[in-house]
Amino acid sequence: MNETTQKRQGNFLTRLVRKQIFIPLAALLLLIVFNLIADPSFFAITLKENSLGDLVLTGNLITILDNASELVILAIGMTLVTAASGGQDISVGSAIAIAGSVVLRVLCGTNSRPDTLQAPIIVAFLACCVVSMLFGAFNGTLVAVFKIQPMVATLILYTAGRSIAAWINNNELPMISDPSFAYYGNFLPGAAVPTPIFIAVICMILAWALLRFTNIGLYSQAVGINASAARLNGIHPQFVKFLTYVILGLCVAVAGFIKVSRFSTINYSVVAKDIEMDAILAVALGGNALSGGKFNIWASVLGAYVIQFLTTTLFKFNVVSSALPAYKAVVVIILVVLSAPTVREKLEALKKRHRTEEKKEAGTHAE
Repeated sequence: MNETTQKRQGNFLTRLVRKQIFIPLAALLLLIVFNLIADPSFFAITLKENSLGDLVLTGNLITILDNASELVILAIGMTLVTAASGGQDISVGSAIAIAGSVVLRVLCGTNSRPDTLQAPIIVAFLACCVVSMLFGAFNGTLVAVFKIQPMVATLILYTAGRSIAAWINNNELPMISDPSFAYYGNFLPGAAVPTPIFIAVICMILAWALLRFTNIGLYSQAVGINASAARLNGIHPQFVKFLTYVILGLCVAVAGFIKVSRFSTINYSVVAKDIEMDAILAVALGGNALSGGKFNIWASVLGAYVIQFLTTTLFKFNVVSSALPAYKAVVVIILVVLSAPTVREKLEALKKRHRTEEKKEAGTHAE
């Protein structure tokens, strides 16, 4: 019985390690264990009054779920883009600045400090969706039609995006005084959980529905693995790549809307700074091949939460914000090394050697 139980446990662990989601799960477990040992109060959740007098949930875990919302939404679109095009969009941070600037422009009109909203919030949101999807289509055209390497193609918007965002509002810093606009980036009246968490959950449900009821996931994988073979099977590689960039543009719009709603204003040079690197890291941490092909969106989503967990942990232990990229760079190095073909081959060789030794020992005991 003991040998049977050990074999079952060994088989379970082997299957778990081989699963793509194992890497972000292992990283999350390490962070949880570290914080449990260093400071168990890290996981405390309390109910407190906010500035509006409403009872809301507070604590590091709530902060992680809240602050990771935009990154989770971006990770969904970035995973599809990576799978189909075999490259990454580095312009999402600048595109978020544009989306947020469009929202404020529509709501403020010609006055950067209006007393009342100049348009319904839904109209501003739809406007930023259209603009963001157009910029996504621009990037997608460069990649799919002109066959420019994704990182080079999106470098254009990465460079010019924040200037475009400032130009939209005539280089002014608009501010919304209407409290209803802040609901979407903070708390709905009477709700104890931050609104961005609900928005992220809705986006995850929509992503599940998209993958469940359409072939976009299958087509993205097929194009990423072998575009020529996909074409022979009736798939249009250019259109699939183009579509993934448009979907990412929609994700950017939602993230940009949340960003400006958090503060009811925008700082063009700071908003969503370096978020594109976190989005790419979330995809990598999810075990997705950055060269395209097979992907797992839920592993990327978990990777996004792990990144925010790491960021919150570092802030908790008074690590200065300027040092955060160095810690994330260490994570990137580890991921790149572990995913390198030579390292994987050596790990597989070690596993085979270990199995061979176990069989020899079993044979010796049997004799």
